[in-house]
Amino acid sequence: MTGVRRNSCDVAVIGAGMAGMAAALFAVERGLSCIQIGSGGGILFASGLLDLLAVHPVAERCLWQSPYTALDALAGEQPDHPLARVAPVSIRAAFESFVTALASAGLAYAPLGERNRSVLTSIGTVKTTYGVPVTMVAGADALDGRARCLLVDFRGLREFSAHQIAATLADRWPELRHQRIDFPGFETVPELYAVHLARALETVETRERTIALIRPLVGDARAVGLPAVLGLERSREVHAAFEAGLGVPVFEIPTMPTSVPGLRLLGALEAAVSSHGVRRRHQASVRALTYDGNMETATLDLEGVPGGERVTARAVVLATGRFSGRGLAADRGYVRESILGLPVHQPASREAWHKRDFLDPSGHAINRAGLRVDDAWRPLDTDGKPAWPRLFAVGSILAHQDWMRSKCGSGLAIATAWAAVEQVAHRLGATAAG
Repeated sequence: MTGVRRNSCDVAVIGAGMAGMAAALFAVERGLSCIQIGSGGGILFASGLLDLLAVHPVAERCLWQSPYTALDALAGEQPDHPLARVAPVSIRAAFESFVTALASAGLAYAPLGERNRSVLTSIGTVKTTYGVPVTMVAGADALDGRARCLLVDFRGLREFSAHQIAATLADRWPELRHQRIDFPGFETVPELYAVHLARALETVETRERTIALIRPLVGDARAVGLPAVLGLERSREVHAAFEAGLGVPVFEIPTMPTSVPGLRLLGALEAAVSSHGVRRRHQASVRALTYDGNMETATLDLEGVPGGERVTARAVVLATGRFSGRGLAADRGYVRESILGLPVHQPASREAWHKRDFLDPSGHAINRAGLRVDDAWRPLDTDGKPAWPRLFAVGSILAHQDWMRSKCGSGLAIATAWAAVEQVAHRLGATAAG
């Protein structure tokens, strides 16, 4: 690679999903210089809600009001689960640091506490989650109290129906009303897209016209719910204007992915890591990763960077995700780790990947495949030893968890990133270059 650009850092983070973003943020907050490699496109499919732990045991579909009480139960029954290996005090610190960084980038969350919240979804189900954007939190309060509430949607907006939500919840929430209106300026458009509406509502004229259409419909409603279209980069401003204009609490309901809340979250995370000094290579991928002879540094050859780039790092964090993030790849016979060929904990045979019942409440063994790590979050080789003293793994690539069924995806990403970066900082010590 003669003539390629060369760079060095304390920590190279491979991956730009939730875990990669969290690891990069936590690294620079500890004074470590960081280069982050990869695209955060997967965050576009996020709801904007930050799950910690809602369901345990998975097979019993038991919902927990307190994620920390759920974590205590998890630690006693599944001690090899990654979240069970992070101290609750560290999880609290990790979440507070993460939402503080988001707030500094303009995306505010309701204060975190000891309890999960219940929020509506676009199909009328109820989701149990932990971190809720301020634009959505009034909906959780209204749902808890079954308050008289008005839901409003827009003619032509696909994959969101206030009528369906109200009908689905009719027995549980009889005080829920719904109305459909035309979106100002889009009356003749047959099919609407949430992101276009969000951008339109950032203009004062469209915002005021929309509020004027909704105001006469409010009646005795104690709160008004809308699809999540209240602005993109300026959601706090748009949300505040709707509450002031309607005179009642206003809340958003997450729409189907890709969603406006996912765009907001991605934008806020990109802004946060950049403002903290993370050097991002968001169009790049790792072509090769090798350890230098003295085992003190790793060299990452990147592709997708004009002219190529070689990065020398004193520590590496793998946050590449599972199959959708391409951290793991499935062949006909087995699952492999994509960059280094690290051994993957997985069922002994392809036949054991799935249960006979696709909807088996306990899930499938393949969903718990991933990398085994030691107490310092270092992936293990075939001999059960760390593959490299300063290689760490975080997020959904870790074994022994089914984050989707447990409703713990964000918690898994944020908590393990915090714990692993603590180990990175400890091993690199006061000699950090940042």
